[in-house]
Amino acid sequence: MDSLNTEVPAALTPAIPAPRPPRIWKFWGTALWGLFIFAAMFAGQIAVVAWFVLRRDGPIDVAGAIHVLGGGLTISLSVIMGLPAVLAALWIAIRVSRTPFSDYLALRWTSWTNLLIGVGSLAVLVAGWDMLSRATGREVAPGFMGEVLKSAQADGALWLLVIAFCVAAPITEEFFARGFLYRGWSESFLKVPGAILASSLVWTALHLQYDWFFFGEVFSIGLLLGWLRHRSNSTWLTIIVHGVNNLAATLQSWWLAGSN
Repeated sequence: MDSLNTEVPAALTPAIPAPRPPRIWKFWGTALWGLFIFAAMFAGQIAVVAWFVLRRDGPIDVAGAIHVLGGGLTISLSVIMGLPAVLAALWIAIRVSRTPFSDYLALRWTSWTNLLIGVGSLAVLVAGWDMLSRATGREVAPGFMGEVLKSAQADGALWLLVIAFCVAAPITEEFFARGFLYRGWSESFLKVPGAILASSLVWTALHLQYDWFFFGEVFSIGLLLGWLRHRSNSTWLTIIVHGVNNLAATLQSWWLAGSN
C-alpha cells in the first residue's frame, strides 16, 4: 500500500518565490518618469497642432504655425488630447511600480470641510493677486486669454474650450504634479515641504504663456494645491479646486473681453 502514496516529500516541493512588494518611485525615479510623462503630454498636444498645420491651406511656415497655434479650437483639442497621453504614461510608470493606480495618485474623496477650506483659500489668494494687479496698473487677467476665447467662439468651440480649461487641464496637471510628482518626492529626502515646492515649480513651468507676474500667481496657487494635497491626502480635491480656479479665470477673461 505504501507504493501507492503519491505525496511529494516536503524537501522536493518547489519553492514559490514571494511576489515583489509594491514600491513608490523616490526622487530620481520620480524625476525620470516625470520626464517621460511630460514628453507623452507634449506629444499628445503637439500632434493636434501638427494636424491643423498640415491640413491648412497655403505654405507650411513659422507664421502659419503660430497662427494655427493661437486658435481657440486648436488649443482646446490640444489640451484635451494631453489627458489620454498623460494617463497612458502614468499607467506605465505606476504599473512598473506594482502599486495600485488609485492608491499611488491618491484618488480618494475627501471631506466637505477640506473642500470648503480649499475653495475659500483659493478665493482669498486670487483676490489678493487681483488687488495687487490693480494696484500696480496691470491687467487682472492675461491678455491672450481674451483672444483665445474670441477665437474659440468664432470657431463654434467655446464649449470645447471650457471643457479643456476647466476639466481636461486640471485632471492632466493634477495627476502629474500633485499626484505623481508629489507622491514620489514627498517620500524621498525632499519630504513634504520640498515635494510641495518642487512640484509647484514644475507645474508653474508648464505655463510658459504667462509673464513673470502671472508666473508668481500660478506658483502661489501651486503651493496652495500642494498644501491641500498634503492636508487631505486627496488629489481629487486639488483637481476640483484647480477646476474652480480655471472656471473663474475663464469667466473673468470672458467678461473683460466683452467689456472692451
